[in-house]
Amino acid sequence: MDYRQVIIRPPSEANSFLLPVTFGCSHNKCTFCGTYPEVKFRIRRLEDIKRDIDRVAQNYSRSLRRVFLEEGDALICPQHRLVKVLKYLNEKFPYLDRIGTYATPQSALIKSIDKLKELNQLGLKIAYMGVETGDKELLKKVNKGVNYDQVVEAGRKLKQAGITLSVTVILGLGGVEGSENHALKTAKILSDIDPDFAGALTILLVPGTPLYKDWEEGRFSLISPFQSLEELKLIIQNSRFTNCFFTANHASNYLPIKARLPEQKAEVIRLLDDILAKRDMSRLRPEFTRAL
Repeated sequence: MDYRQVIIRPPSEANSFLLPVTFGCSHNKCTFCGTYPEVKFRIRRLEDIKRDIDRVAQNYSRSLRRVFLEEGDALICPQHRLVKVLKYLNEKFPYLDRIGTYATPQSALIKSIDKLKELNQLGLKIAYMGVETGDKELLKKVNKGVNYDQVVEAGRKLKQAGITLSVTVILGLGGVEGSENHALKTAKILSDIDPDFAGALTILLVPGTPLYKDWEEGRFSLISPFQSLEELKLIIQNSRFTNCFFTANHASNYLPIKARLPEQKAEVIRLLDDILAKRDMSRLRPEFTRAL
């Protein structure tokens, strides 16, 4: 199968058929991201995608339940191409429960509600979107390529189309100086989007990225482990969700958190308050075990 050496997918897609539809990220300019350093974005040929589907269908046509469209932004594909891919998947795997994809805000914005609904009806049930921060100036600084209102609009469009929305934000993205503002504004944008799932990652500096260079040259200061938990507390405390499964259990995080919000908000805040009061490093994930 025509995979790159490094495969990127959400943790919840661990048991999915990873189907490359695009290579790289259509934006690929965020200052913190080193996922696709030398990958020129391209959309794969339909015949190549079908060939990969056929190979897997030979053995798993009746048992396969989930497919994840790789890589960084399959949603950016022209509508007619995506429709053909989804129809072919449904033809070859008649018992599919869902198809998932990463989605940049840009790709969600360029598709109409009707087009997104069409994809949903063909099995696109979940989209994973990076929000990163709700700080308007920080969105510009990290070169996200979209502003606050556009990120909110993109998330709401996906939900309106019936697609389950899973978003991520990054603890520590604002550095020490911008920590509190980043956390409070991130709580606000999460509330405005009101996603079905939200995950908080913790910043890890990737050599070769612009943010890494800023850190090397003293223009960016990394937050401490406990400062990351202070950010996490502010985000959870100030977010207003209707019904969201919130996690901070990524390998980059210092403290694994899973909670249904708002129901378990008080419980999570009590846990964070206890850890922040005692500052016991033994309760946190060791630095050497953290990973992207």
